[in-house]
Amino acid sequence: MQAFQDSYHTAMQDLGLERGIKGSKAQHQDIKDFYRIVEEGKDLSSGKLSPQQLQAKAADRDRAVKRKSELELTAKYLVKENEKLQALKQQLEAENQQLRSELSQQAEQLRDLPLDSVAWQLGLTKTKGDDKYHGENHIINIDRTQWYDFHPSQDKGGGGAIDLVMHVNQCDFKEARAWLQDRFGESDMLRAVTHHARTQALKVVKSSPSPQFVPPAEDESNWQAVHNYLTQKRGLPENLVVGLKERGLIYADSNQNAVFLMRSLDGETVGAFLRGTRGENNTFMGYAPGTKRTDGWFYVGRGGQPDDEIHTCVLCKSPIDALSKAVLSLSDNKGMPQEKTMYLAADSAKSLPLEFLKRLPKVIAAFGNDDAGNSMAQTIKELLPSSFFVRPQTLDWNEQLRYNHTFPEKQRQSKSLHRGLEL
Repeated sequence: MQAFQDSYHTAMQDLGLERGIKGSKAQHQDIKDFYRIVEEGKDLSSGKLSPQQLQAKAADRDRAVKRKSELELTAKYLVKENEKLQALKQQLEAENQQLRSELSQQAEQLRDLPLDSVAWQLGLTKTKGDDKYHGENHIINIDRTQWYDFHPSQDKGGGGAIDLVMHVNQCDFKEARAWLQDRFGESDMLRAVTHHARTQALKVVKSSPSPQFVPPAEDESNWQAVHNYLTQKRGLPENLVVGLKERGLIYADSNQNAVFLMRSLDGETVGAFLRGTRGENNTFMGYAPGTKRTDGWFYVGRGGQPDDEIHTCVLCKSPIDALSKAVLSLSDNKGMPQEKTMYLAADSAKSLPLEFLKRLPKVIAAFGNDDAGNSMAQTIKELLPSSFFVRPQTLDWNEQLRYNHTFPEKQRQSKSLHRGLEL
């Protein structure tokens, strides 16, 4: 009924009709009261009351009518004012909500970047059973916004993303800001600095070129030791290792690390994976400073024709595992496959070239036969539902390769078939 009265008033208000008071407590007149009033009217007309009484009753009636009219006008005025206040209240609530949202966004920008994410982009990695981040000449412990480098050659600490980048990359403040811009984007870079620094960082980023990756310097005097590590200790075919070296995809640096160059899908060198080889039980693995882990990968291919599109991509946890899986596949297939296949090293779901992989007919997750490998394969399955995974019989594919080398027939097959690898 209220909605009907509202629509009726909207249609008739141009004729000067006013709507009744919403929520009025007035009651409809009872039929008995109506007839009583009619009878009183008859008494008045019959002349039973004196002229003075009639005049007094008329004056009372006029005052009541006037008072009623004043009350109705006041009530309607209050209703309109209340409607205005309700509209103003809704407007203020909307503005308040918007202000809260803006303040929340500003507060988020003032928070620093998570140091775990910054450490990952810097190429630092955690080893099993150790919660510290390791890199070449770095052993860094992270405690929320603080970090400390326990490596004997460092022995220093600091706080915040900017300081961590400056420390690991050995760069100045402006270069650290440009690095954060390049890895995290403008909005996240702004979170890592103060309001003044954010303003200055935009000018620096716009005027400074994007930092380019510089591969570690090659040290030919260490190559024989790296060569022996890859062929003798890790069981990779010698011709394959020599071919990779001639192509410039692997070499030795001054610390006797095996350097595996990481390329974009267009072939541009954008990073390097380092594997320590010095000593008997060297477990160092990491990335060269400046490596773009989300833009480049170590990979080799086989099968198909040179101009064919990639049909299958086999994902492995490391360059050595990718090469080992490629050699094993050549042995198992006893010949080159019809489809062109890529063996690509990616140790994290964050670094997968997802758009590229989604276009391929076949993606295989070939990680280690352990909890970490199973977790990685499951993550890839969620990101790429059409993919499937295979496991080695041993802990990983390199261990499987070395296991197969204990059998002469398998060894002869791998030595002859690895020549089909495209570098």
